[in-house]
Amino acid sequence: MSAGHALHVFINGQLSGTVYGSLENPKLTFRNNVNLRAGINKISLLSVAVGLSNVGTHFETWNVGVLGPVTLNGLNEGTRDLAKQKWSYKVGLKGEALSLHTVSGSSSVEWVEGSLLSQKQPITWYKTTFNAPEGNGPLALDMNGMGKGQIWVNGESIGRHWPGYAASGSCSSCSYAGTYDQNKCLTNCGESSQRWYHVPRSWLKPTGNLLVVFEEQGGDPGGISLAQRTTQSVCADVFEGQPTLRNWHILAAGKVDKLHSKAHLSCKPGQKISKIKFASYGLPQGTCGSFREGSCHAHKSYNALERNCIGQQSCSVSVVPEVFGGDPCPDSAKKLSVEAVCN
Repeated sequence: MSAGHALHVFINGQLSGTVYGSLENPKLTFRNNVNLRAGINKISLLSVAVGLSNVGTHFETWNVGVLGPVTLNGLNEGTRDLAKQKWSYKVGLKGEALSLHTVSGSSSVEWVEGSLLSQKQPITWYKTTFNAPEGNGPLALDMNGMGKGQIWVNGESIGRHWPGYAASGSCSSCSYAGTYDQNKCLTNCGESSQRWYHVPRSWLKPTGNLLVVFEEQGGDPGGISLAQRTTQSVCADVFEGQPTLRNWHILAAGKVDKLHSKAHLSCKPGQKISKIKFASYGLPQGTCGSFREGSCHAHKSYNALERNCIGQQSCSVSVVPEVFGGDPCPDSAKKLSVEAVCN
């Protein structure tokens, strides 16, 4: 038994199996068939802790890792308790001690490549080099083909990756009616809990950047890619009377009787707004990229935005009825939803 959070079992240097705990019950027990050879066999237990507790009553007494007992079943003699065998203890991996995530450390060992490259192999180190993409857009590694482990770029830790952990639950209809609970309106069921991992541009050189991945579960490194975020659309979703810090202070000071909110659109430097893809003042629905008209819509919603924003790097429009040709539904709290295309 282990107090969590994962345990890899090796027999004579070969991975025999893995077991993971859960958030609800981090303690775990490994039970599986193993292949032994005649004579002496070496058993290695690699315990993985995903963080240690640092809050709670007497948290310093909480344990993580192998608790035992370790037993072998199915022998002619029945069950053998291995707890009294000679065990040794070591913290960390050999790859960590060799600093394989650094340029100097990665050059100190021999790596295999081509057809010899291991895929779907747990407890494996991978490395490659890449050039930084041109521009200054945000960069991210797509790790969707990997399972669980850690990432370094030029010796700097990107952090843990865990695309192998898929979101579970029911992603059917969405309704927030009634008492709220965490299972309402779930999205992305069956997909990776996180796929993209940010790479700061300040860590990169123009060429020859070192990427090192330690893969714990097993994955296909050929599926790793570096993506650059390019903004094609910008959106605003603003209710009438929605306060900002500045106009809230003006209202508190008694300088105005009513707040007038504004919708702001801004493209990246060097880009301009070329098209208003969607605009609706009233009761629009949806989110950026999937806005749609609701039961109340001002038919002149596009006019002010096209007049003020087309050809501009940034623009703003007041969210008041007179800008959009009048109040389409006087008894409702309205908002403006807009999506613009940047080129």
